[in-house]
Amino acid sequence: MVEKAKNKVFIATSMDGFIADKNGGIDFLESVPELNTVDSGYAAFMQSVDALVMGRHTFETVLGFDIPWPYEKPVYVMSTTLKQIPKELQDKVFLVQGILRDVLKDIHSNGHLSLYIDGGKTIQSFLKEDLIDEIIITQIPVILGEGISLFGPLDQMLKFQCISSQIFVEKVPQLHYIRSHEK
Repeated sequence: MVEKAKNKVFIATSMDGFIADKNGGIDFLESVPELNTVDSGYAAFMQSVDALVMGRHTFETVLGFDIPWPYEKPVYVMSTTLKQIPKELQDKVFLVQGILRDVLKDIHSNGHLSLYIDGGKTIQSFLKEDLIDEIIITQIPVILGEGISLFGPLDQMLKFQCISSQIFVEKVPQLHYIRSHEK
């Protein structure tokens, strides 16, 4: 049986749906430090994917964490402006650009069918093309008021079904959705 390609999101937002504050900061993610002491499913999620697809801003944010490269799986960075990858990451990170469906065909041809989609604009572009199969959202209990939204304008409504919900450290909800194609 041929494995079906899947595009998945695992992300945290504020209560009002922002993935970063108005300056692009993500410090609000640390407002519940005890969340870092529990298993919120990230390791299992990472085991379920073959590779990551992220935008340039997310890539640059990860580079700025001042930690060793955190991903063992291949990372594809979608960018029209980035011209090269740092030397130490050249066998781990690959630049991609073009029409989204063509980019996916190229990634799939490398045997990477289950993809972790990360970064606001990247997630929005996948949603706009109806290419997201699963979304796991961990909602940090803060309201930012403004910032970088997880979601953007769509040409059509996309229906999802919540297949599970959990609450971590007695205050942080996580919802797991799958794409529903019912009418």
